[in-house]
Amino acid sequence: MSRFDQPIDRRDTDSIKWGKYAGRDILPLWVADMDFAAPPPVIAALHQRIEQGVFGYGHPWSSLEESVLTHLKSEYDWAIERDWIVWLPGLVSGLNIACRAVDGDVLTATPIYPPFLSAPRLSGRQLNRVELANVDGCWQWDKIALQQASTAATRLFLLCHPHNPVGRCWSRAELLDLATFAAANELVVCSDEIHCGLILDADQRHIPFASLSPDAAKRSITLMAPSKTFNIPGLGCAFAVIPDPGLRRRFLRAMDGIVPHANVLGLAACEAAYRDCTDWHRELIAYLIGNRDLVRAAVDTVSKVKMNHIEATYLAWIDVRGLGLAQPAAHFEAHGLGLSDGADFGAPGWLRLNFGCPRQTLEAALERFLKACRAA
Repeated sequence: MSRFDQPIDRRDTDSIKWGKYAGRDILPLWVADMDFAAPPPVIAALHQRIEQGVFGYGHPWSSLEESVLTHLKSEYDWAIERDWIVWLPGLVSGLNIACRAVDGDVLTATPIYPPFLSAPRLSGRQLNRVELANVDGCWQWDKIALQQASTAATRLFLLCHPHNPVGRCWSRAELLDLATFAAANELVVCSDEIHCGLILDADQRHIPFASLSPDAAKRSITLMAPSKTFNIPGLGCAFAVIPDPGLRRRFLRAMDGIVPHANVLGLAACEAAYRDCTDWHRELIAYLIGNRDLVRAAVDTVSKVKMNHIEATYLAWIDVRGLGLAQPAAHFEAHGLGLSDGADFGAPGWLRLNFGCPRQTLEAALERFLKACRAA
C-alpha cells in the first residue's frame, strides 16, 4: 500500500476544502490542496522549530536560501542570486503586488486561475483577455490574438506555467515565442510557477521563463512556492525571483506597509521540502499519474464529456458543455461531488476536478461523476 492511500479525515477540521460542504454528502474535489499528509521531513522540521518555543519576528536564514538556490539549480538548471529572492506570505499576494508594481494595463489568457482575473481589478488596472486555443486536443497560445489584445498601454503579462487549470507544461519553443512577444511589446512577464514540481509526463520538464535568456530574466517576476508540490499551502510561504534590480525595487515598494513577512513555520517547512523530500516527491508523482489515468478513463466513457491530456498539476479540466447543463457545478453537487466551476476561470460549461486524493476517495468521486453525467 502506498503512503498516499492512507485516508485522513479532514471533516470537522479547519479545512476550507472539506468545510465548504459540512453536513452534506458531497466529496470535495475543488480547491487545489491535496488530501495527503505533508512529507515526513517537513513534519520533523516543524517539530524541531516548535520545540524552540519562541515565535517572534523572523527572517530567512542562510541555509534556507541555499536550499532554494540548490533546488532551482538541480531541478531546472536555473542559477539565481540570493538577492533576487523576495519572500512572500503566499503566491496570490505576489500576483497582486506585481499588478501594483508594474504601471499599465494587464494581459492574460483564459481559462485561468481566478486570481489572475481579480488581481488587476483589485489593483486598479485594466485587464485585457484572450482565449487559449484548443487545437486537436491540445491547449495552445493564439499568437495573433495575443498581439491584437496588447495595446500601447499594456505593460504586464500574467503567465501561468505550468497552467492551472488546463494542465499544460509549456515547451521551450512555446516559451521562447512568449519571450519574443514580451520583448516586442515591452512587457514585464509575471510567471506563476507554483505547480512546477508537479510535471506528470516523463518526457516533459519545467523550464522557468526567466531562465530562457538574459532579456527574459530582465523582464521577469517568477512566483514560486513549495505549497502545492508538498501540500503545505496553509503554512503561508512563497517567494518571487526578480533578477532586475529596478523591477525588484518597484515590487518591494508595492509591498511596503501592506504585505506581512512569510510565516516562520512556513520558512522552516520550505527548507526541508526542497532539501529532504526527493523520495517522497518521486512517490507522489507516480501516484498522481495513476490518479490522472483513472480520471481519463472515466471521462472517456462519457461521449458528451471531454478532457485534454494533463501534462502537469493534479487538476483535471473537463468540458461538460455537451451535457447541456444550465449550472454544471450545482448539478454535480446535487449528485454528491464538489468541483470548481469553470465560470470562475472565465470558461462557463467547464469543471475542474482535483485528483490529489487517496485512490479510494477518487474512485468514489468518479462513480458520482458518472452518475451525474448519466442524469444530465
